[in-house]
Amino acid sequence: MAINTFERARSVSAKQEREEAILGSAAELALRHGIRNVTLTDIATGVGMHKSTMLRYFETREEIFLRLATRGWIEWSAAVTVQLDGIEVGEGIGCTPQEAAAILASTLIAQPLFCELLAHIPLNLERGVSLPVVKEFKLIAIDAAARVATGLRGLLPLDSVQAGNVVATATAMTGALWQMAAPGTALRSLYDSDPELAHARIDVEPRLANILEGLLAGYCGR
Repeated sequence: MAINTFERARSVSAKQEREEAILGSAAELALRHGIRNVTLTDIATGVGMHKSTMLRYFETREEIFLRLATRGWIEWSAAVTVQLDGIEVGEGIGCTPQEAAAILASTLIAQPLFCELLAHIPLNLERGVSLPVVKEFKLIAIDAAARVATGLRGLLPLDSVQAGNVVATATAMTGALWQMAAPGTALRSLYDSDPELAHARIDVEPRLANILEGLLAGYCGR
């Protein structure tokens, strides 16, 4: 693919346009090949830009993916909030632990890139950027998690610590289970084709919902 040499963006809108192109390229490649297999050069090639030019917009590969993770948190928080707000509350009854767990699991699995990112955030993305970039991400993620926790507390008898633990468990388990399930990879094809490895096949959404239901039921039963 021919690579164009872009001139430096001269306006805020032009800079935003270039950043969006870079983020779009990274997201597409990550979904196709997995985050660990995507390099800066791959992302730059995908957007038709030299790597040195791309580094004018993002300091590292990790910053690009951390920006996508930031969006993932915002979008997931919004999706959960919409579904929780849509539950009718009557006579002091909100929803069951099973219903809440299903909402958390289904909204997470609906965002495969976010699921992929969740495992990489603490392992390498946060460690490969400057402290100001980490702080910006953390503040947004904390706010998004708090919104989900608040929504849960409006429907279930949870205190703030318990609701926060549910959100933390949901996202941490999603990252772990997604990596174990290895969707779209040769490893997953092996699990699916070899009867001896049937135990290694993981269907993330029902497994996650079951774990969260048990946690919520335990909290609500106290």
